Amino acid sequence: MSEIARRVDCGPEGCTIDWLAANRIEIDDDPVAFQTLATAAGFGDGLPLIPPTEARVREFVAASGRFPDEVIGLVPPSNGAATVEKIAINAVMAGAPAAAMPLLIAALQATLDPEFNLFALNTTTCCVVPGVFVNGPIRHTLALPMGASCYGGEAGNGASIGRATRLMMRNLGGQRAGVTSKSVFGQPGRVSGIVVGEWEERSPWAPLSERRGIAAGVDALTVHGVTGTIDIADILAQDGDTLLEVIGKSLAFVGTNAYIGGHHGAEIMLAIAPAWADLIAKTCPDIDEVLQRLWEHAALPASRWPAVHQADFAGHGRIDSHGMVHLVESPDHLLVLVNGGEGNLHALAMHSFGPTRSVTRALDQ
Repeated sequence: MSEIARRVDCGPEGCTIDWLAANRIEIDDDPVAFQTLATAAGFGDGLPLIPPTEARVREFVAASGRFPDEVIGLVPPSNGAATVEKIAINAVMAGAPAAAMPLLIAALQATLDPEFNLFALNTTTCCVVPGVFVNGPIRHTLALPMGASCYGGEAGNGASIGRATRLMMRNLGGQRAGVTSKSVFGQPGRVSGIVVGEWEERSPWAPLSERRGIAAGVDALTVHGVTGTIDIADILAQDGDTLLEVIGKSLAFVGTNAYIGGHHGAEIMLAIAPAWADLIAKTCPDIDEVLQRLWEHAALPASRWPAVHQADFAGHGRIDSHGMVHLVESPDHLLVLVNGGEGNLHALAMHSFGPTRSVTRALDQ
């Protein structure tokens, strides 16, 4: 097996690993035997793993087009060195395809951008997890989910690549529940990850990455901290204006992190199914107008909160002249993309942790 730890010490009560070193350990290619070791030693997630034999890891390193000992960055909170080889090990164990290596490396680089604040995401009491939203031809090359059940349910590379991102956080960042990770509840995405494509071909607007500064047609991704997914459904809206009001008002609710304290950079990701995107575009062909209207509707009257909260909002200057408290600071803090099944009358809200900003980058940067 390629490097994953300095030492594995196993006794009657299980195994412990020294994660900071670089010696190799011998593993059994039998998946049952490897699963037993991985779970006991702590580098598994409880689900079956593919043994990362040297031959498998070499294939993945070759697919990356990089040297195995190249360090992509230090992953918090333990600041483990993410070499290409170590990324490959986790990708193999997750069952991801070798062709996903450039995407996994770019996703890790994006999460390591200081704007994203990965240390906070990996150690917070919140249940946030980095989601990866992909644009460009690589969506098709990797057969990433972007249609029906794209956020969970479609069997394929989205799930395995997403799981690889989570194993990297566990094994390179040292994320341990109740130890380095203080998440009170966690969430399924902390095991399976979130990796989806934008269905650009069914969107009436430019792709998300292009709207965020990446040239058209370039493979790119956006990482966004996702606390979970909230379904927004309606069967009565027959025009874009009404639909934007329904969606916008659905985004704002009292207990979300974006309403804690003053504006701290919180962003909201919104996935709109193609049928609704078409309806909205008839009224608002300009995506900037869509964001503006969503922002206007995504607000609650200050009176919805107890007195202590109202005083806090007033102290942070968050109550506007109409007595409303906006969910996020500006329309720029709303990110909209199109994916999901055809004919569905749904949108999907993905609220964020708070002091983090989404990061978009091209895969070849």
